[in-house]
Amino acid sequence: MINVKKSTGDKIVDVFIYLILIGIIVITLYPFWTQVVISLDGAGADSAAYSSGIIWFPTQLTFESYKLAFKFDALWTGYWNTILRTVIGVISSIFFTAITAYPLAKKDLPFNRAFTGMILFTMLFAGGTIPSYLLIKELHMLDTIWSLVIPGMIGTFNVLIMRNFFRSIPEELEDSARVDGAGYLRIFTLIVIPISKPVLATIALWVGVGHWNAWFDSMIYISDPNKQVLQIVLRKIIIQNSMTDINSVIQNIGNTTVFSGRQLQATVVMFSIIPMLIVYPFIQKYFVKGVMVGAIKG
Repeated sequence: MINVKKSTGDKIVDVFIYLILIGIIVITLYPFWTQVVISLDGAGADSAAYSSGIIWFPTQLTFESYKLAFKFDALWTGYWNTILRTVIGVISSIFFTAITAYPLAKKDLPFNRAFTGMILFTMLFAGGTIPSYLLIKELHMLDTIWSLVIPGMIGTFNVLIMRNFFRSIPEELEDSARVDGAGYLRIFTLIVIPISKPVLATIALWVGVGHWNAWFDSMIYISDPNKQVLQIVLRKIIIQNSMTDINSVIQNIGNTTVFSGRQLQATVVMFSIIPMLIVYPFIQKYFVKGVMVGAIKG
């Protein structure tokens, strides 16, 4: 291997690039770190220590706000509804996306271009909010988990990514299986799916994060408070500044600790972020490979 000595100009460019990357990292991580500090600060986020607007470390470390959040029933009801929505949404989306993309990956499929064009059409044009609501209402899916899962079950972009990945699989694998007497269904379940873990994990991550962060469809289709997702709970606390439920929890447990509204908001936000931070590292190893292969091939 030949070592090429960098010139002074190249070194200056490298330093400049590293400084830009470090700046991007700081800008990205600082809002998250701010919420961590506020949620752990027993002095109260409305105190004079925060008047400068720059927050690095809590002035008085405490976990009281997290103990309080564990007794906030609305938070855990939203958690359960969001977990249920995410699990059902990911499983159903992966299944139906895969069985849609696999036939489209076959170039000898009759009217392949026509089917692909119809699917692409849905990416460019949508019915709109009111027609979608009327459809969900006519299907009697209001106030059910299916109103949050079925409308976005198959994403056009996900179908194209998975189709391109399936096309990258050598045809010889399927040909050898057909020689042994395997049909399309057996080939799909025993050969194609097991070697498609990268793209399946990638789509699962996209769909899972989308369901976890979604709130608008729940606000439209769900009116029962016991069926609302976590993001609606956060919206009531942060945007609408509704602290009634949390204040009632404080009174019921007889807690004498003084909490600021901003501290409790930050704590609830952290509860919503932590699950994604835990799941992401386990899927990350498949992410880059799945995106690259699915985007380049075909």
